[in-house]
Amino acid sequence: MKSKGKKKKAIAIILGGGRGTRLYPLTMDRSKPAVPFAGKYRLVDIPISNCLNSGINQIYVLTQFNTASLHNHIVNTYQFDQFSGGFVEILAAEQTYTSESWYQGTADAVRKNLKHFHDQNADYYIILSGDQLYSMDFRDMLARHIETGAELTIAAKPISRSEATGLGIIGADEDGMIKSFYEKPASDMDISAYRVHESFMQKELNKKVDASNEYLASMGIYIFNAKAMEEMLNNDFTDFGKEIIPEVIKTRPVAAYLFDSFWEDIGTIKAFYECNLNLASIAPQFNFYNEEMPIYTHRRHLPATKMNFCNISYSLASEGSIITNAYIVNSIVGVRTIIESGASLDGVYCMGASHYETEEERAENARKGIPNIGIGKGTIIRRAIIDQNVRIGDGCRIGIDDIPRPEGDFEMYSIHDGIIVINKNAVIKSGTVI
Repeated sequence: MKSKGKKKKAIAIILGGGRGTRLYPLTMDRSKPAVPFAGKYRLVDIPISNCLNSGINQIYVLTQFNTASLHNHIVNTYQFDQFSGGFVEILAAEQTYTSESWYQGTADAVRKNLKHFHDQNADYYIILSGDQLYSMDFRDMLARHIETGAELTIAAKPISRSEATGLGIIGADEDGMIKSFYEKPASDMDISAYRVHESFMQKELNKKVDASNEYLASMGIYIFNAKAMEEMLNNDFTDFGKEIIPEVIKTRPVAAYLFDSFWEDIGTIKAFYECNLNLASIAPQFNFYNEEMPIYTHRRHLPATKMNFCNISYSLASEGSIITNAYIVNSIVGVRTIIESGASLDGVYCMGASHYETEEERAENARKGIPNIGIGKGTIIRRAIIDQNVRIGDGCRIGIDDIPRPEGDFEMYSIHDGIIVINKNAVIKSGTVI
């Protein structure tokens, strides 16, 4: 009988990011991938789910900052039976006899963990970001990678010139082989040489090139041949986008894989807020209702949300919440959220709570003048993010009065891009105005 040969194997490596300063204060007590998203998920659930939906069940998450919350989520969520060989494993930055430094960048993080990846004897490494929203079957990208004979394939999204300033721009030939790369070109820079070839666009997406899609932006999603990646990392470069890729394309075959569905980097407070609220719109850009590409998360076994005499529109309500006589519009209500009578939310992402309070705890807090976890009676909130386990008392007014609000970080809250963020576990006493 003729041997079929060894099946090619791919493993995924999710980059968890550093301190997550652009998402502060949501990253005050947790790493960026662990930030709650869409009412019931965590950011890390997006890339992990894409991997699982693509038949990839051996996944590493590289992180070095505030890892406890992320570790608890992954351990309690992604449990595989012993026959599948699957795992989701956190590799936090560590000091060793050969290195005492933390991760210095994306490439440095991967380099310092090569010894762990060797255990899987993989043929391909898929490098992913932990703070992007998209749905992709990586099998299609891997097929493109193998077909072209590339040693590195970069997922590329067609964009307009106005979008190019904040992204890495790819210059590819008519076959989609990358010949040049420029990181974040200035708005007044001439990048016409990077314009995508019409034949490549037609072949891959059956589209014509116009002002909306004339350039290709790197999505920060890479597939490497395993051996080639180790060779590419045999240096002191710390970052893939700024250093590794510009060098690699000079001497090695690098291909572009075109992706033309929704993709968003949600690494800032503004992007995070807008992405979440868009999910509650009539026709959201990202589809959580695709049964063929589900997004997985922790099973909480909570009851359905209870709504009593409410006016709710363009909103999402996660399981386990109790909402009474409230007005809610353009908002997301996270798990276990308690909203009392007369409350009003407009443009609010309320992350909910990690536990319910008992009647005894509520009574004891009342004696101490501490509000219950949730949103109190008659409280009005506009354009805000309410982090987990926040206690907002009765009659508060947050983000609704026409008063100047300086940007910055304060004791119980922050204001970034005009969005008020109430810190995790914050206590906002009754009658407070922010």
